[in-house]
Amino acid sequence: MKEKVEIQSFDYKDKGELRIAVRGFKNNELYNLIRGIDDARWSQTYKCWHIPYTKKAFEQLKEVLKDKAQIINKNNKTTVLKNDIVDAKIKSFSDWLNSRRYSPSTIKTYTEGLRVFLNYFSFKNVGDISNNDVILFNNQYILAKKLSASYQNQIVNAIKLFFQIVENKKIDIGQIHRPKKPKTLPNVLSKEEVSVILKAHSNIKHRAMLSLIYACGLRRSELLNLKPTDIDSKRGVLLIKQAKGKKDRITPISEKIIVMLRNYYKIYKPSLWLFEGQRGGERYSEKSLENVLKQALVKAKINKPVSLHWLRHSYATHLLESGTDLRFIQELLGHSSSRTTEIYTHVSTKSLQKIKSPFDDL
Repeated sequence: MKEKVEIQSFDYKDKGELRIAVRGFKNNELYNLIRGIDDARWSQTYKCWHIPYTKKAFEQLKEVLKDKAQIINKNNKTTVLKNDIVDAKIKSFSDWLNSRRYSPSTIKTYTEGLRVFLNYFSFKNVGDISNNDVILFNNQYILAKKLSASYQNQIVNAIKLFFQIVENKKIDIGQIHRPKKPKTLPNVLSKEEVSVILKAHSNIKHRAMLSLIYACGLRRSELLNLKPTDIDSKRGVLLIKQAKGKKDRITPISEKIIVMLRNYYKIYKPSLWLFEGQRGGERYSEKSLENVLKQALVKAKINKPVSLHWLRHSYATHLLESGTDLRFIQELLGHSSSRTTEIYTHVSTKSLQKIKSPFDDL
């Protein structure tokens, strides 16, 4: 009589990574066969062996257990895994996003979020997924894990687009409660703090990168996508091409920064990108740039959780405090709506400092 081996899909460590748990066998021969499957792992937490939730791994499991054990699917569904189907659908979705020229970061966010969603309903036909399933996912996955409101909105956007484009089926997002976006103020550094951070590095390349972000109010991606030809020193402007929203814009660049960049260029001689990695022609990585800032904070002895975007926020706020019109700041930052720029009026201290507290008259 064949030994029975139970399989069941589960979310490994609640990270959206589906695995197949393999339990119930006592035979040492089966033990050795299962542990020999690609990426088979033992989990002390779940008290089982588990393998990837893929058609390849499942076929491998069936092959090694052939004529030796009976596979019992505890999910009470078909044992034919549909990962290949999901992969094909996500590939179609990714191709469509790419054809519409969505940014690589948006494509990555949407496809990864969609995969988590579809994996959550792994034993349900994609075409049978409904509005109620999206609400269920929001409550049982996103809210249960205390994930951010922005992540929830991104998932909902991805689901809506996917079903509209790939499945030709309408998910009525109007019936799905979107989270209220928290009204947070931008984090701003003082001019003194910015100065200490920008002067922390002795390496001119590192100083130039951080200085240019603050001096021109750049986003991280905008800095890394710059080319030497984007600097027009004669006109004193920086050309920022195909930034957020696929928009070009120009921003003034000071002579002080131009001199710094000239000195940097003489030393490093970048071939394609203004700031390149260790290999010529290779764009400097986002992670490396973040490390440059972290090192500067350590050297400057600043313990705040400063991010690169804080420098952009500080640029906008300092412009406002120096008397620059809000409409010009909107253009310099590349904001589509003036409402986005108006948030800096709430963190500017210029007007607040003129207000006298009644406490002073006591």
